[in-house]
Amino acid sequence: MKIAGYHQILVEKILPPDPELKHPVCLAGRRSSPPEDCGGANGYYMFLCAISDPDHPEHESMLDWLGEDFDPERFDLEEAKRLLSRIK
Repeated sequence: MKIAGYHQILVEKILPPDPELKHPVCLAGRRSSPPEDCGGANGYYMFLCAISDPDHPEHESMLDWLGEDFDPERFDLEEAKRLLSRIK
């Protein structure tokens, strides 16, 4: 598993400005964002290793620390759109 320290954004097409559109729009995405305070890219990688392996020595403590279900493959397009709508 490789974790990058940045986001990759693919620009497929640039359209003329739409006067009705006042903020960026997300059309698609993949994977969940890291939990708060997980330790950056390397910490997130270690976190993913621990929660995905029940035999990992930190498996239970990481799940307890998180305090909720976490699906690293989940992406909520509507939530992304909602957050982007705050940008003026």
